[in-house]
Amino acid sequence: MFMFKDRDPGFVDADGKQLPACYLNQWYPGQSMIEAVLVIIAVICIPIMLFGKPIYILMKQKKAKQAMSDNMSVRINMQSDETEVITNGNGLKKGKEEDHKPHGGGEHHDEAFGDIMVHQAIHTIEYVLGCVSHTASYLRLWALSLAHAQLSEVLWDMVLRNGLQQEGWAGIVATYLIFFVFGVLTFSILVLMEGLSAFLHALRLHWVEFQSKFYVGAGYAFTPFNFKNVLDLARASDAAA
Repeated sequence: MFMFKDRDPGFVDADGKQLPACYLNQWYPGQSMIEAVLVIIAVICIPIMLFGKPIYILMKQKKAKQAMSDNMSVRINMQSDETEVITNGNGLKKGKEEDHKPHGGGEHHDEAFGDIMVHQAIHTIEYVLGCVSHTASYLRLWALSLAHAQLSEVLWDMVLRNGLQQEGWAGIVATYLIFFVFGVLTFSILVLMEGLSAFLHALRLHWVEFQSKFYVGAGYAFTPFNFKNVLDLARASDAAA
């Protein structure tokens, strides 16, 4: 948030030399290019998150299937019409030839890969929406800081300045009264209402952003606290010891 505050125009290098000012009043030369590159990298990471893990799992499954096929052989007895599956020189199973025909193995594999894609798509969408929500929360905090500045300016121009412009004894009395009104409005609006709003936004942002980094929600069943259960567990542990 401090980067949105006003600063002196231009750049100052390590030697203290003043560089030409920028119309965007940026913090360092090339800031726009760096920000654009970071945004492009963030956008490129979305399809990587979406397809990276499913493709890796698919390649791993194919490698395991290929390794299993290379280590297996089938011996067919033409007289009894039986087959024998041999792995590493050891016979594993005998049976009729039709018993070893595939029964939709490819379909199950496709369904498993589809489930992985759906699961990964859900996680990717949740993560992207979370990033957008966190950014919007930071922008709301910045908007609140601008609102505080505007409200303080309005209270000064429309309330307190009118009292200071009065002359004579009436001006003295009006100054005290208007300052009381100014103090009440400042405390109630800027300190209480706006402060509470900023506090709630910051609390929500830090809590949600903190939880979204590792919290999945699969969790445990809720168990209310009970002294009896705690004592029973303590007795059981003591008895076991």
